[in-house]
Amino acid sequence: MTDTQGGLRGWAAGRKGSLTRLRFTSLRLRLVVVFGLVALTAAVSASGIAYWLNREAVLTRAQDAVLRDFRQEMQNRAGALPAHPTQDELQRTAGQMASSSQSFSVLLVGQDAHGKTVYGNSGGINGFSLEDVPTSLRTAVNRQQKVSGVNKQPYHLYWQRVVDHGTPYLVAGTRVIGGGPTGYMAKTLEPEAKDLDSLAWSLGIATGLALIGAALLAQAAATTVLKPVHRLGVAARRLGEGKLDTRLRVSGTDELADLSRTFNNAAAALEKRVADMAARDEASRRFVADMSHELRTPLTAITAVTEVLEEELDSEAGGIDPMIEPAVRLVVSETRRLNNLVENLMEVTRFDAGTARLVLDDVDVADQITACIDARAWLDAVELDADRGIHARLDPRRLDVILANLIGNALKHGGSPVRVSVREDSDSVVIRVRDHGPGIPEEVLPHVFDRFYKASASRPRSEGSGLGLSIAMENAHIHGGAITAANSPEGGAVFTLRLPRDASLLTEDPAENGGGNGGDAPAKEGS
Repeated sequence: MTDTQGGLRGWAAGRKGSLTRLRFTSLRLRLVVVFGLVALTAAVSASGIAYWLNREAVLTRAQDAVLRDFRQEMQNRAGALPAHPTQDELQRTAGQMASSSQSFSVLLVGQDAHGKTVYGNSGGINGFSLEDVPTSLRTAVNRQQKVSGVNKQPYHLYWQRVVDHGTPYLVAGTRVIGGGPTGYMAKTLEPEAKDLDSLAWSLGIATGLALIGAALLAQAAATTVLKPVHRLGVAARRLGEGKLDTRLRVSGTDELADLSRTFNNAAAALEKRVADMAARDEASRRFVADMSHELRTPLTAITAVTEVLEEELDSEAGGIDPMIEPAVRLVVSETRRLNNLVENLMEVTRFDAGTARLVLDDVDVADQITACIDARAWLDAVELDADRGIHARLDPRRLDVILANLIGNALKHGGSPVRVSVREDSDSVVIRVRDHGPGIPEEVLPHVFDRFYKASASRPRSEGSGLGLSIAMENAHIHGGAITAANSPEGGAVFTLRLPRDASLLTEDPAENGGGNGGDAPAKEGS
């Protein structure tokens, strides 16, 4: 079974490698095809022109030699015949004419003394006869031309190329000037046709070789051009993976070398920009963390004083002058607000620095929600629809922070009653917090989880800091979950928290966390 699985994995890896090579060589194939088409077009054009020129030259040379010999034989031998020759005379003269150096077949046609048409045949080409001569050629040969200053003779030599049973022939005819027989000649052009076929095969082979050479040249050119492009693609992928020290080796002075230099310059500028941004970001986080820690010491003392003042305000003895009581209450509320803001800033700093850790435990979700509501005295304003026994492995403190922010935000900005419901999926727990208020404006929905975002810019001194929902979202993310906000069709806003049943499958081993849970004070205000 193991060998079979290994074979399947090897086959799949081979298939993947083949597909990768196909993708890589797509441009290579296009280059080869373009080079091949150009070479094929050029070779076919050159071969066609060469074949046509050579064909005309070969046929014209053979034709001129045959016609010249035939004309000479007609003048010397047929011209020596009487005006009314006998058939024997025509037969003998035709045989003598056919024995010339060009070895053509001859047919002589004349009239004897009695006005009867007689024929003389050299006996070649299966008995060359008048029926083998095209009608158009016979008509042209027997047509008498008007004698003029330009045209000196009434009859001319005419020729025509014909194909008989796949074999090409040259057929010509003329009449003896001054009276005498009419002569026809037939000469096979098969040797010339074989020469032209050999030439066509040679040109075809040359075209094939040119195509192969063009493909090899295209392959070499594609390799030369695409190798730097491939290196550039690999470097770009490495750069996209965050390896900002990636550089290309530059050689030469061509356009690809200029492209490599440009890439190196861009990568260097990007690396410097990212380093500067990371340094500024680190400095900003350090500043916020240091500021928060520095504020905690005086805030601890101020908080102790405000607690004493608050006890004096609530005492029946009336230890606070009524004239300054409003100012004291303002100091108490603003001190509490400042303390919560500092705690939230420290929590945000932990998330940004990546030091926030989970301390996981098996919790009953319904009990956890009940404890959160009871600790903040929200029992009269919140309806809970959750069955006991829905367990999940989560960080109880961070779950309390999430629930406190979502429920507190619904009570503060929505409308009572706030309904909290819990349901479980196969691998997750879904908690919905719904209020009965006016809902969230559409333009606000995309920003409800942004830091320091407040729906009303005209109320910058509202109790919330604008960090509560952002911290809730970060705590959901560290569990491997998420929070979504929407408006219910029946009215009011709905926040849906989805957390995995076992966050340990998505986070580090709790034993390695060492209990580093980052700040202990939950963020109780909404955004």
